This record gives sequence, C-alpha cells and structure tokens, in this order.
Amino acid sequence: MHPLHAARGAWNLLLLGFKTRFRLRGSYWSWRMETAFGRDRSKWPPLRERMRAALEYGAWVGSMRRMR
Repeated sequence: MHPLHAARGAWNLLLLGFKTRFRLRGSYWSWRMETAFGRDRSKWPPLRERMRAALEYGAWVGSMRRMR
C-alpha cells in the first residue's frame, strides 16, 4: 500500500472516530466489523490484514467524501 494512501485512510478513520466518539464497541463499529469480517471471530483474518482492510476502508470513505 502506498504511504500516502495509508495516511489518507488513517486520517479518515480518525475523523470517523471523532464522529462516533471513539466508541469502538458501539453499534456502528460493531456493525462495521461484522459486515467486513463476519460474526465468527475465529474466522477473521490476521490483525495485519484487518489493519490493511481498515486503512483501505478509510481511504474509500475519503474518496466518497470528495465525490459529494
């Protein structure tokens, strides 16, 4: 992943964190994790892969914001 792409993803995740008041176990983030990886945590990918996916999601959120 390109460093600038990762930085954009991290920035947008930070903004989402502020919007959700960093309640990472709250309804939005629980739904987001379940949608992305499923309910069964034993089948989730390794942490490194989940982090990469989170940064990709953050970058995607940023691109959707720029489109509006």
